[in-house]
Amino acid sequence: MLGGSVLWFRHRLRLHDNPSLHSALEEKGFPFFPIFIFDGESAGTKVVGYNRMRYLLEALDDLDNQFKKHGGRLIMLKGKPNVVFRRLWEEFGIRKLCFEQDCEPVWRARDDSVKNACKEIGVVCKEHVSHTLWEPDTVIKANGGIPPLTYQMFLHTVATIGDPPRPVGEVDFTGVKFGSLPESFYNEFTVFDKTPKPEDLGVFLENEDIRMIRWVGGETTALKQMQQRLAVEYETFLRGSYLPTHGNPDLLGPPISLSPALRFGCLSVRSFYWSVQDLFRQVHQGRLTSNSASHFITGQLIWREYFYTMSVNNPNYGQMAGNPICLDIPWKTPAGDELQRWVEGRTD
Repeated sequence: MLGGSVLWFRHRLRLHDNPSLHSALEEKGFPFFPIFIFDGESAGTKVVGYNRMRYLLEALDDLDNQFKKHGGRLIMLKGKPNVVFRRLWEEFGIRKLCFEQDCEPVWRARDDSVKNACKEIGVVCKEHVSHTLWEPDTVIKANGGIPPLTYQMFLHTVATIGDPPRPVGEVDFTGVKFGSLPESFYNEFTVFDKTPKPEDLGVFLENEDIRMIRWVGGETTALKQMQQRLAVEYETFLRGSYLPTHGNPDLLGPPISLSPALRFGCLSVRSFYWSVQDLFRQVHQGRLTSNSASHFITGQLIWREYFYTMSVNNPNYGQMAGNPICLDIPWKTPAGDELQRWVEGRTD
């Protein structure tokens, strides 16, 4: 039994600000297995189009290339997570499984299955939070056990908690011993020796002539995009303004939205939040440091937190029926040609 640790990538597809990576490398003398499992669900792959899948695979390829620089690689395979981790325990005697929290309720069954499997075999599970600025459960607890149902109440609640944590530091890969899979895994699972293409996973281009922005996945690209966005923010702050994409959008310039990178975790939301906040303070040199100004310049990130927090314990969050925080409106069933008249604008 060799022991070792597993870093299970799901949505946090990066090395910077990755608490789980730090946790997995606490004991460098044992094998380290960074892994992504194509289980048909993780990273939003249950219902997925070509562009989204391509973005995900580019992010995984970027991770793989970064690990190769340190003498390892990202393990990519198809399978059920609880089965894969049990087999790693049987083969190597792994002692610890580390991963970042997926707070949305859709992932709870998957994660509970893995946690139960690890409990049975004595593998320690370490779950960390870095996909959100604040831990959603902490916000709910601070609000009396229920999610804040208005944005202003959310702001009030997080103000009682305090500023979100700053990003954790970079990892030193010196002395890290990467683990590799034995031949038996290639017989039991579909193991990819290189990053697959969308077509390898049964996802095909819907239209050969797609006239749209080409989003490129991966941490390397995301960090460059953040620096480009910060340069735009800096010029906007110098003019005494905020929110450049709202007040003075460049309709002909390249996109500066970081939404895909934040969603897949190629970019840390904490890194982006604190980079903008620190830049604002640098420009204004402490002259404008009120909480209202602070929340305003990163308002879209705070709205993101608000919606995550409302959804965390609500499996029906995305629908009206059975949703305790949604007003279930008793819509009238159209009679006769009422619906068609409405469609054609012929209502009285």
